Amino acid sequence: MSPRARSRSGESSSALPEDAAAHARAASRAFGAAAPRATRYAQLLATVAIERGLIGPREAERIWTRHLFNSAVLGELVAPSASVVDVGSGAGLPGIPLALARPDLRVLLLEPMARRVEFLEECVAELALDNVSVRRGRAEDRLPTRADVVVARAVAPLAGLARLAFGLCRPDGVLLALKGAKAAEEVDELVRQGGFVAVRHTLTDAAGDAATVVEVRRAAKQGRKAP
Repeated sequence: MSPRARSRSGESSSALPEDAAAHARAASRAFGAAAPRATRYAQLLATVAIERGLIGPREAERIWTRHLFNSAVLGELVAPSASVVDVGSGAGLPGIPLALARPDLRVLLLEPMARRVEFLEECVAELALDNVSVRRGRAEDRLPTRADVVVARAVAPLAGLARLAFGLCRPDGVLLALKGAKAAEEVDELVRQGGFVAVRHTLTDAAGDAATVVEVRRAAKQGRKAP
C-alpha cells in the first residue's frame, strides 16, 4: 500500500520553506523535471517517515535543506551512467535524491532494517523510480555485481566505512561520503591507517548551502624496488 503524506490537520504537507518561490527555484535547479517527484518525496519524509520513526520529528522543518538538496549535490561527483550503491540508506538518503537529480544513474538502496526497506519500496513505487532498486542487506554483504560508486551519509566513521564500502564497489571505484564538522579529523585517521587516499570537496547545493563530501579511493599499490 502506498504511503500517504498527511499533516496532523489532515491536509497534505509539502514541507516547503517559508519562501515558496525560492524553494521552487532551488528544487528546479537541483532536480529539473523531477522536481514534482522530489516534492512528493519531501512530503513522505515529513509525514510517513516521521510517523514510523525513520527520521526525527525536528527534521520536518528542514527536509529540503538538510536532506534533499544536501543529498542531490553528490551528483556533481558521479560519472554519467554509473552504478551506485547507497549503503545504510535509511529513509532513502542520499540515494533517492541522487536518483531523482541524476536519472542516468542506476541506484541500489541497501538497508538492513525491514521497516526501512518497506518504506523505501513504497517510495520507489510511489515516485516511479525506474532507476532505483531496494535490497535488504548489510554493508558487510557481498552483492552479485560490484558498483562504480558507493554513497553514504551518517553511517559510520570514515575509516570503517571505507573498508565496508570497497567490498561493495569495484577496485577502481569510489566512495562518496557526506560528512559534517569532523570531516578533516576522519580523513586524517583514514590516511593514517593507510590503504586509501581521500579528497575533501566543499560543494554548494541548490539552496546555496555548503556540503562537505569526502571522495575516497584505494591507494595505488607501490611497486617493488629493483635490487
